Amino acid sequence: MPRTIRITRSHKLAAAVLVAAGSVTAITATGGQSEAQPTAATSSATAEKAATGASTAKESAAKKAAAENAAKKAAADAAAANKVAADRKAEAKKAAAKERSEKQAANRSTERKAVAAPKKAAPKKYANNLDGWIRESLDIMKKKNIPGSYEGLHRNIMRESSGNPNAVNDWDINARNGIPSKGLLQVIQPTFDAYHVKGTPKKLTDPVANITAAANYAADRYGSIDNVDSAY
Repeated sequence: MPRTIRITRSHKLAAAVLVAAGSVTAITATGGQSEAQPTAATSSATAEKAATGASTAKESAAKKAAAENAAKKAAADAAAANKVAADRKAEAKKAAAKERSEKQAANRSTERKAVAAPKKAAPKKYANNLDGWIRESLDIMKKKNIPGSYEGLHRNIMRESSGNPNAVNDWDINARNGIPSKGLLQVIQPTFDAYHVKGTPKKLTDPVANITAAANYAADRYGSIDNVDSAY
């Protein structure tokens, strides 16, 4: 038969203690859950804060990189602008140097031309005697294409007047007709007027004018004064 168990006062007290202890345990367990919930929320907030911090750091890094890129671009633009300005300055300097060089070359060329330009020949001087008169007449005859030589002029002058520019023939037919022969080559006035050479004095007894007119007349009539050996 089953043994009958007698519950005493002591047993009841022990059971009460056990029940109380279980209640406390339950309360403690419940309190632990309540406390656990705030801890999870804190972790979530911390994670959120960390995420926000990471996002902020990322944005800050992006801004910093953008600022650095902007600074680099500004520096590159400034360098490019400085290069353009330097190139323009160099080109302007080169152009100015070229202009100066061309101007100096032009000046030197002008100076060389001025130096190289032949001086105007001084008028040729002739002696005021028979030799000088003949030589001056020969130069004029050459310019006017009138033939004749020094020998031909000198020979006829010595025969006609002996070299006297003021010699006058007052006895021949011309003299009797009122137009005497005069000068170095004894020319009458009408002949002188007809054969006068431009550039010589219009005076019958002028030595150079007389010789040149007579040579011009002899060239027309005899081919050259050199061909005359007697009265002509």
